[in-house]
Amino acid sequence: MPSPDLSNLLEDWVAVGWLRPLDGAFAEFLKAQAPDTPELVLLTAALTSHQLGRGHICLDLKAMLSDPEKTLSLPPEEPVGEQMPVQPPNALADISLPSLVHHLEESPLVAPGPGNTPLVLDSGLLYMRRYWQYTRRVAKNILDRLTREFPVPENLPRRLDALFEPFRSAGEKAKLEIHWQSVAAAIAAKNAFSVISGGPGTGKTTTVIYLLALLQQLALEKGEKLRIRMAAPTGKAAARLTESMAHAMAALPQNMRKTLPGEVATLHRLLGSRPNTRHFAHHLQNPLHVDLLVVDEASMIDLEIMAALLDALPDHARLILLGDKDQLASVEAGSVLGDLCQYGNQANYHKETILWIQQHTGYN
Repeated sequence: MPSPDLSNLLEDWVAVGWLRPLDGAFAEFLKAQAPDTPELVLLTAALTSHQLGRGHICLDLKAMLSDPEKTLSLPPEEPVGEQMPVQPPNALADISLPSLVHHLEESPLVAPGPGNTPLVLDSGLLYMRRYWQYTRRVAKNILDRLTREFPVPENLPRRLDALFEPFRSAGEKAKLEIHWQSVAAAIAAKNAFSVISGGPGTGKTTTVIYLLALLQQLALEKGEKLRIRMAAPTGKAAARLTESMAHAMAALPQNMRKTLPGEVATLHRLLGSRPNTRHFAHHLQNPLHVDLLVVDEASMIDLEIMAALLDALPDHARLILLGDKDQLASVEAGSVLGDLCQYGNQANYHKETILWIQQHTGYN
């Protein structure tokens, strides 16, 4: 059983600045809602809030109990004075995972899924409900988009070769080496959701600009025109993308350049942010007027904005995320691109995808 002085522990950690006043206030709010709540549940709730402040969308209970210093980054490195409170390894040492899970499952403040409780316990992870909902919405939207594919022309290899000809090495031109920009463009051409990730100078912007030119050309040949929008998380990132786009477009024929967007909007401007609220003008009931959206510096997109963006994106629209998973982390909680790309270095294509790539790019 947990020690009865956990309430004092929470107060002590807030007093010395290990936890934010907001974390303590959240625990106090929960206690007001359910006065009989065990102190262990309140402490765990405060630590969930603490993790949110550190950019993590949930609290991993097993990790917290097995390595509290690493999981919680407590105590912080900065000195707090002569009087040091009890540190997490000592405070949590006698708490077992089954006991903690039992207390949470028995609490009226916690549910295993849908409902109106402030906390959600899902697969050993404790979430604030809002962030659990964001996670579910983002996952469902991406999985739905992954089931939708677009037809590509039979002469796609020739079209890709014509676009990327100046950028391929002699070996690539002879099909002896794989030209990964062509592969990325081909895969993104057929998918409703794509991620193009790589470090600085790997050609992400050039790849996507040439891909947009290809897709717009295909649409114009059918008597249609794609509504294409470009966006970035911040004004600085938008300015950088605008400059990179201009450089990449310079190599395209004038008639192609005229069909592509020339400006980049911030995500908040694109969605239509409303002052002093968390809401946007564009949402599920009022989607964006777009057929293809490209978002650069996607590593900076936090979970809440990603949920809002996907909600506002029409079902028929494509989404392409550009970015480097190892750079420019999101300021708010949730590193969506990092989570999507966490196994990117171990990527293995399905056999069907390998055959499709070979058929539609010529690269084996």
